[in-house]
Amino acid sequence: MDQVSSITAPITFDDFLKVDIRVGRVVAVEPFPQARKPAFKLTVDFGPEIGIKRSSAQITVNHSPEDLVGSLVMAVVNFPPRQIGPFMSEVLTLGVPDANGDVMLIRPDRDVPVGGRLY
Repeated sequence: MDQVSSITAPITFDDFLKVDIRVGRVVAVEPFPQARKPAFKLTVDFGPEIGIKRSSAQITVNHSPEDLVGSLVMAVVNFPPRQIGPFMSEVLTLGVPDANGDVMLIRPDRDVPVGGRLY
């Protein structure tokens, strides 16, 4: 995962609105041994409007399958699907680097309805 080390060029509010970031609930986690970097295959429920989507996430250092199943995550749901080895990742699960550069998921700190859009 590439990290942006400086602030990027300004965008308009309309540009921001083009990125559809939603909350979903992780319903299944599988190992992804074929990935170049350690990763999990996540199955995430975004509610009736978007449905269930899959994501490859390099989150194995700070998160375990037991921790993830049933938890809420934030993801970009309107990027085109991306082939990652033998797996088709349909959404981009969002995180930030910890002090060591390993991914920590961005998650609501309370239970909220799945499918809710970030604003």
